[in-house]
Amino acid sequence: MSTASLRRDHDLIEKVIKAMESTIQLLSDGKQIPESILLPVIDFSKNFTDVCHHSKEENSLFPALEQAGMPRNMGPIAMMLIDHERSREIGKEMENSAKDYISSGNSTKLISDMQQYVEHITEHLWKENNRLFMMAEARLQYVAKKVDKELNDIEELKLKETGKTREHYEQLAETLIRDVSQSRN
Repeated sequence: MSTASLRRDHDLIEKVIKAMESTIQLLSDGKQIPESILLPVIDFSKNFTDVCHHSKEENSLFPALEQAGMPRNMGPIAMMLIDHERSREIGKEMENSAKDYISSGNSTKLISDMQQYVEHITEHLWKENNRLFMMAEARLQYVAKKVDKELNDIEELKLKETGKTREHYEQLAETLIRDVSQSRN
């Protein structure tokens, strides 16, 4: 179905969100988090979640839903676009506070920004998984193959632009989970 690729993205994003939650706890407990954990989190948030995943939705799913009669300027699509913009804003703040943390060791703003990002993305994924994607599957059943191809083409293009692959980000998520769990010990 036309949302399978996006749901796979959500599964991957949720893995990184779990690693971020653990990172927030470690920072709150006063532990130092190395760049080798922070920088991949920023890379994933910026390049996979925003550049790749949001582009797939904004350049394929949303236009297909528009063609199926769902307005772009109000309702679910408008809300998702607002959420995407907010994700970008929080992501930029988180990137800046991560750089500040790396140079100063002060984690207060980083903890706040990461917590805000986790909460925002978690809520956003829930809205898409439980509302938008159900609507999309009902409305796009006749063009599912076309949308699936577009989603895959956009993913390939956007990841190629970053110089990375889906496999890279899947491995990054697994590595983050492992490294964060080792940091707890």
